[in-house]
Amino acid sequence: MKTPGRQFKNAIYEQFSRIGKAVSSPKRLELLDLICQGAKNVETLARETGLTFANASQHLQTLKAARLIEAEKEGLHVTYRLSDQKVCAFFRSMRVLAENQLAEIDMIKRRFLENQEGMEPVDRTDLLNRVKEGAVTVLDVRPVDEYRAGHIPGAISVPLMQLEKLFSKLPLDQEIVAYCRGPYCVLAVQAVEMLRKQGFKAIRLEEGVQDWLAMGLTVDTGD
Repeated sequence: MKTPGRQFKNAIYEQFSRIGKAVSSPKRLELLDLICQGAKNVETLARETGLTFANASQHLQTLKAARLIEAEKEGLHVTYRLSDQKVCAFFRSMRVLAENQLAEIDMIKRRFLENQEGMEPVDRTDLLNRVKEGAVTVLDVRPVDEYRAGHIPGAISVPLMQLEKLFSKLPLDQEIVAYCRGPYCVLAVQAVEMLRKQGFKAIRLEEGVQDWLAMGLTVDTGD
């Protein structure tokens, strides 16, 4: 017969496991990563993750049941947002743990980025200092709504789809740093490729806004 102490521990760890079950799917992890960038409706989340509307909704309901995200109906659309900023801290901690423990992650990243100029590891401290000093032009190539939710101070919002139209307004005599959602977001990779083809000296900043916050740095919101 189970003692009260054993029943207590079983009940507690059962609740803990709800979080583990909720994040046990690759697609749910990707959805959570996107929502960490800012509130999004189901249509946007489905498009960004390559899911059907029905599958995206199902995954989102699982995350909602674990109370990692919240839903809000706006007219015909349902928007999902974080239930707490601690959710992003949890996601980032899990990501960093995986990077430290799983060599496969680095291998996959290296294969994807090899032979691409501007993607080489850079001195993070030096680059971040230059970003803060305004010695480089910083482009946030995420969608505008994500920029408004939080961005690196001094960064200019230039969504990837609009970058080509703004080439003439960018400085050729100053280094350009592009960033997006973090080390596994490909928007900044594509932006650097486009800029370098046009003769700009462009490099990619791996860190996203959540990494910036984790380093104790501030972010701006709004336009």
